Amino acid sequence: MFQTFDVTARPEQGPPRLDALRRELAREGLDGFLVPRADAHQGEYVAAHDERLSWLSGFTGSAGFCAALRDVAGVFIDGRYRTQVKAQVAPEFTPVPWPDVQLADWLKQQLPQGGRVAYDPWLHTVSEIARTGAALNGSGIALVQSDNLVDRIWTDQPPPPMMPVRPHPIEFAGESAADKCARLAAGLRGAGHRSAVITLPDSIMWLLNIRGADIPRNPVAHGFAVLHDDGRVDLFMAAAKLGDVAAHLDAAVTCHEPDALLGYLATLEGPVRIDKTTVPQKISDTLGARAEFGDEPCALPKARKNAAEIEGAAQAHLRDGAAMVELLCWLDAQPPGSLTETQVVTRLEACRRSDNALQDISFETIAGTGPNGAIMHYRVTEDTDATLQGGHLMVLDSGGQYLDGTTDITRTIAIGTVGEEERAAFTRVLQGMIAMSRLRWPAGLAGRDIECVGRVPLWLAGQDFNHGLGHGVGAYLSVHEGPQRLSKISHVPLEPGMILSNEPGYYREGEFGIRIENLIVVQQAATPPGGDDERDMLCWQTLTYVPIDRRLIVTQMLTEAERDWLNAYHADVAARIGPRVGNDARLWLDAATAPL
Repeated sequence: MFQTFDVTARPEQGPPRLDALRRELAREGLDGFLVPRADAHQGEYVAAHDERLSWLSGFTGSAGFCAALRDVAGVFIDGRYRTQVKAQVAPEFTPVPWPDVQLADWLKQQLPQGGRVAYDPWLHTVSEIARTGAALNGSGIALVQSDNLVDRIWTDQPPPPMMPVRPHPIEFAGESAADKCARLAAGLRGAGHRSAVITLPDSIMWLLNIRGADIPRNPVAHGFAVLHDDGRVDLFMAAAKLGDVAAHLDAAVTCHEPDALLGYLATLEGPVRIDKTTVPQKISDTLGARAEFGDEPCALPKARKNAAEIEGAAQAHLRDGAAMVELLCWLDAQPPGSLTETQVVTRLEACRRSDNALQDISFETIAGTGPNGAIMHYRVTEDTDATLQGGHLMVLDSGGQYLDGTTDITRTIAIGTVGEEERAAFTRVLQGMIAMSRLRWPAGLAGRDIECVGRVPLWLAGQDFNHGLGHGVGAYLSVHEGPQRLSKISHVPLEPGMILSNEPGYYREGEFGIRIENLIVVQQAATPPGGDDERDMLCWQTLTYVPIDRRLIVTQMLTEAERDWLNAYHADVAARIGPRVGNDARLWLDAATAPL
């Protein structure tokens, strides 16, 4: 089984580890040390070797950091984790709502007389250090570079991952690595850049049409790359990972060991492009004046999926939808009080494993019933495993990594008879999801320009949720992919081929959670009767086909257009998924997709 239910961190482990870190601070004459959830490659997900934040504090969320000072340790977390952090850290750690409270402001409050706060320059981006340093000007607080103080005290730290790399077939990639390198090299030449440093693992995988297994749930390998303006690539990745795949790489790719990177960067002639939001401070320091800031060259091309990648995603979602329907049919046949969260996760993974194309799950399945559903990124463990009781809502957020695509779907499921307040909130969430699914908009708009469409029904009821409406999704790559997002802070224009999630939600701490999620892809919109032919408009194509729980819908709250959309969607689900499931699931599906 891919997923485990082990308890990976316990609150009581944090205080002695924090004490040990503070002894290192005293030894070095420092007033604090920053511990991010990051590695040298600056991807969202990290290997066990780099789980410093959870090892120190107990907090296991996918974003956040700790500022450990001599007498206070702040754990900075965003809105997704403000419930989770309370259960995971000891009182010696103080949760700090971020970005409402910025690190520099917090440091100035905690160190009014000034001080020296250290950081590992491999684990913080150029923009992070520049932003915080500028905000600390005049405060007497200095950010100073250091080796990693957590690594000093983490005596049983796992080794760096060394999993094998494999080729990604052209029928799924849709474009050769040589053509990608040539295309991106032309962009470098046009910008006057001699080369670009690439640190993000998924970018390197996409560029070279390879996949790895260094990060659980993400088919990526750790490494660095330098793309030159003539299409050559210098790849810095352990030879032990590459093995026979080295012969698959284009002749223009030269392989080096990772520890040769800094020496090689010192020899480059500028200007060398680096993305200040993804490149570690250490690389910028090494390049010095030869560095020139610009967008990471793979980010947008990778986000704009080609026809083969979109078709692969569509096929993966049909098979994944069949697995979900088999699970939901089985789940509905179990009486309330007879199952636990881990049993649901285990059964769902078994349903997905019936597809030989499945390589992994795309993230740890979120299966939260009752109050656990209000924890947005809940991970069930042996300690938290709860029984599905009558009257509960269950949030089931999961996905698969298939050779032809990455899936991510959330359904909220009624366990027995659910209260009217919960059903009303569910219906508002559904209305937001439908509104975004039906939207068409002028080309050039970014996620921040349209994200509110999925919130309006909740806003009208005085409700909201503390996460973005949607994130980008890779093509058999990371389930969270940038730069495209449906978010209040996303400035990147949406373009055809971009795959995103559409996942409004509502969460009431200690009571219940709701989230409904489909994946959707941007496409050109046809001009409707009476529309302006000269306007370039975009719309969505739905990729996810799984029923939405009709028992939770207050039908009277829906407009005629909303009912029509949902009935048409359910008819598509029945037509596309019905032939792919067994007899029992087909009968269940017919009932689950009956018109409202």
